[in-house]
Amino acid sequence: MFILISDSAVNNEYNIYRIVALLREELRLLQAVTVEPTRIRNAWEGRISGCMLGKPVEVLSFQEGRAGLEAYLQQANALPLRDYVPALQGSLVEQLGRGCCRGHMERAEPDDDINYTLLALLLLEEKGTGFETADVARAWLRLLPAGATWTAERAAYRTLLCNMADEFVNGDEAGFDLDECSDNDYNEWIGAQIRADLYGWVCPGRPALAAELARRDASLSHRGEGVRGAAFIAALGAAIPATEDLDAAIDAALQQIPHGSEAAAAVRFGRELSDDPDAVDRLYEKYERMSPVHTLNNLALVVWALCSADGEFGAAIGNAVAAGLDTDCNGATAGGLFGLTGAAIPDSWTRPWQGRIGVGLAGFTELTLDEVVARTVAVAERIAGEQHAQH
Repeated sequence: MFILISDSAVNNEYNIYRIVALLREELRLLQAVTVEPTRIRNAWEGRISGCMLGKPVEVLSFQEGRAGLEAYLQQANALPLRDYVPALQGSLVEQLGRGCCRGHMERAEPDDDINYTLLALLLLEEKGTGFETADVARAWLRLLPAGATWTAERAAYRTLLCNMADEFVNGDEAGFDLDECSDNDYNEWIGAQIRADLYGWVCPGRPALAAELARRDASLSHRGEGVRGAAFIAALGAAIPATEDLDAAIDAALQQIPHGSEAAAAVRFGRELSDDPDAVDRLYEKYERMSPVHTLNNLALVVWALCSADGEFGAAIGNAVAAGLDTDCNGATAGGLFGLTGAAIPDSWTRPWQGRIGVGLAGFTELTLDEVVARTVAVAERIAGEQHAQH
């Protein structure tokens, strides 16, 4: 059996006992899990639908906070949020997000949350699970417009462009220490967490492998809790198809990050809130001094939304978005993870965007749902074959 765990993860994040426990859990999960195309399709449908739900109110949430978002949804008679957001005439939501609003959607509009999921797919198609952080950097340089990046990703991109060797993009050495890219003011914000989902989708029953892939990707721009949040989300996606319920999947995913980390505490806090009618108030109180695009507060929110949804897709993404913070990111992450449970995504959420996915990567303008599902399944099956051949 071959499981990838980075040297830094072994030295800094784990002791020998926890590595043995991790390997035993991975073995147990491997015995019963195969790639299921339906789950992967549901994950794509859930992620895209959740993203489109949160996209039109993202700027409103940032500019006016939870109170402004809540006031808009109340005015639009959209609470509880169980359908796409209405576009009120003359509002900021209509101005910036009309194409993602109820009754106006023709496709899933381009968004960084979807771009990064597709970028992970393209990277795995080209490099497989052996990719390195340098390969992530080269993929960004070839495919990801700098203007479509934000915070940590933009800072990392700037460092790349200012310091890299001319032929790095074509396979030469970087010419500087790539760790400098993650030395930025935003390296524990949410960016890495929104890039991690697909690594879990293609590694069902292999949360350690999924987490390691997410760490390699995240490490280009993030450190500390930013990397741990990404590793947890990827591990959770890998664990959900292989465990009996969401609680068990969360427990399995928590094995992939240090027990004493702030990311692990955020996960436990989000789960603790699942039956609390004042959950969102408590979440805001706990993280009141934190940026609305930090890893920790958004991670806790996503876990709460999933654990409190009681198996209802609309509740999972609706509550994640209506709670505020990074609305499109949280809707997307909650939606994708929900899809992996095996529950179907209701047609009322997928019909409006008609299987059309707008893309903001170089060389792409639009892809179809059928195509990205087929390509993701092919990657997952290739990884499964490689892993079975190695043990």
